[in-house]
Amino acid sequence: MQNHSEKIEGEQRREQILKLLGESAEPLSGTELAGKMHVSRQVIVQDIALLRAGNKNILSTNKGYIIFAAPDEKKSIRRTFKVRHTQEEIRDELNTIVDLGGRVLDVVVEHEIYGQINVDLILNSRADVNAFVAKLEQTQNRPLNELTHGVHFHTVEADREDILDAIEAELSVKGYLMK
Repeated sequence: MQNHSEKIEGEQRREQILKLLGESAEPLSGTELAGKMHVSRQVIVQDIALLRAGNKNILSTNKGYIIFAAPDEKKSIRRTFKVRHTQEEIRDELNTIVDLGGRVLDVVVEHEIYGQINVDLILNSRADVNAFVAKLEQTQNRPLNELTHGVHFHTVEADREDILDAIEAELSVKGYLMK
């Protein structure tokens, strides 16, 4: 059983984690947070689980943890695009979206055996896209869309409806958009 001072220390640490995540423009890894808090990465993982259980909207991405603002907290609009392309076209498809002002929140595939598989991406810029594609190439892992012969969905967020319209039009022109 925890004593009172350990409980306060844990609560203070979780408040500090929330503060760091809220102030950071980039995701923070568990290892980074552990170093700043002088605890193990496992303690951070447990703290994140407790924060999530307390209704804190913390997402775990391939680059680390971020606080995710709900749509009603931000003035943004979302649209889901059904797309299809080859592995070689991943960079172009994602850059098309971010270059026009969209933010790629996730990738979703509908697998006939496993059902819906959804992975958070949170790609906001060409730099994010390049890092994501580089990680795919370095690890020799296959992208999710290979499970469904290239067909997948992206939830895209933008500040205005016309941005989403432009993204949809350009994905269609490039032959990626499926109706």
